[in-house]
Amino acid sequence: MAAPDGPEGIEVTGPLHDRYDEILTPEALSLLAALQREFGPRREELLRARAERQRRLSAGGTLDFLPETASVRADETWRVAPPAPGLEDRRVEITGPTDRKMTINALNSGAKVWLADFEDANTPLWTNMIEGQLNLRDALDRTIDFTDPSSGKKYALKPDEELATIVVRPRGWHMEEKHVLVDGAPMSGSLFDFGLYLFHCARRQLDKGRGPYFYLPKMESHLEARLWNDVFNRAQDILEIPRGTIRATVLIETIPAAFEMEEILYELRDHSAGLNAGRWDYLFSIIKKFRDRGAEFVLPERNAITMTAPFMRAYTELLVRTCHKRGAHAIGGMAAFIPSRRDPEVNKVALEKVRADKTRESGDGFDGSWVAHPDLVPVCREVFDGVLGDRPNQLDRLREDVRVSAADLLNFSATPGEITEAGLRNNIDVALRYLATWLAGSGAVAIHNLMEDAATAEISRSQVWQWMRHGVELADGQKVTRELVERIMDEELAKIRKELGGAYDEPRYEQAVALFKEVTLADEYAEFLTTPAYARFP
Repeated sequence: MAAPDGPEGIEVTGPLHDRYDEILTPEALSLLAALQREFGPRREELLRARAERQRRLSAGGTLDFLPETASVRADETWRVAPPAPGLEDRRVEITGPTDRKMTINALNSGAKVWLADFEDANTPLWTNMIEGQLNLRDALDRTIDFTDPSSGKKYALKPDEELATIVVRPRGWHMEEKHVLVDGAPMSGSLFDFGLYLFHCARRQLDKGRGPYFYLPKMESHLEARLWNDVFNRAQDILEIPRGTIRATVLIETIPAAFEMEEILYELRDHSAGLNAGRWDYLFSIIKKFRDRGAEFVLPERNAITMTAPFMRAYTELLVRTCHKRGAHAIGGMAAFIPSRRDPEVNKVALEKVRADKTRESGDGFDGSWVAHPDLVPVCREVFDGVLGDRPNQLDRLREDVRVSAADLLNFSATPGEITEAGLRNNIDVALRYLATWLAGSGAVAIHNLMEDAATAEISRSQVWQWMRHGVELADGQKVTRELVERIMDEELAKIRKELGGAYDEPRYEQAVALFKEVTLADEYAEFLTTPAYARFP
């Protein structure tokens, strides 16, 4: 149905449930339409540029630092804007979707920042996208509460001064919002998520002494950052808030973006809040970009790839060096472990790994890091407290010792680890479990004591596709073929069915299997599995 009294040329086709009219106001829709009309064509042009770069890489091309932007990298004088209010100290950040319970728990968690996620830890169901916006607005108005229907437990916000700073992650440039049509075509999911939050919450945040802050995912070039910067300026002008009020942290989670970190900071410099090492998606990007190439581009199974692999060390050290050189925060990667209430030994081993990971990051110069569960906030905070003390960050650690070449970033063949049948089975098992839950409307999924989001499923299905395409031999000599993948898929599905018993959702798993086959067994590689998955939503 069309939104009541909506501006001309914009149509809302999603159902309008209770309170949706508070978010989809004529004024908010006017902002969305203005942004889509002005910037939609550039977005499409940049997506075509991604496809062209992929063609070059598949044909044997490579990546390097850009000669045309050498002057930006050589200019030692420019810096990004100083940290904005509420973003000076980011030693612990928690991530999660914007459902009502998570909104309260994340804000109350003791973390300095909450990444309020409309992207990989979320599924883009229409209800999730609109109710998430309502939850953020209600949180800022302090009208949010939640009672767990199963336990009766009540959740409410702590005082404002104890709450995490909200940083919203909109969908990436490749996603559309099919329930909102501008001049007859679906609008950008990025502009939809960004525009609604900015319209409803920018003033509310400013009234609290903070601001509208964002995490920008999946970018592949500084030109995509330039587009975001132009969107920010235009939106601020329309809403009559000062330019530079918006701040954005960019996730460096694609291999092309790793070669353009300085340029990305430069494009966003008046709006920049730093860079983040989005390491799971980074691995996915490497597999995707070099999927058609030879054995030197085939990585070991994903659980064997650690942050100490040479190409991962090069990426993270260059990120810290680049950020601190320009006065920007460097934020570390995710600790995805979910503490177990029943198995203290599992907790002990996993928490030691989390502590070691955060110790490495804080020692490398990162200013903070991510966790997926509130119980991990104290561990991360303790480690960064040990390095930072009372200082809000370690921007003064310039890491001038770091020297990273293009060859270092592309040194995949030096990665230790192997490809085993167990690794193949794990990729298939995790992907099926995740997709079944994603299709049911949840994008943050607890699997084998880890909080998984879309990046895990993307790596898992991409590795299976790549191994099958190149006929990779497993450690035991088996060749990865379509027949082997289908047999293991059937076996893993039987295990899941047995484990879940009466909770096994047959139709949902049938959908998950069909989707997994579509993005894994096809000759043509699907750039994102979330695109065909989204097409399955009403």
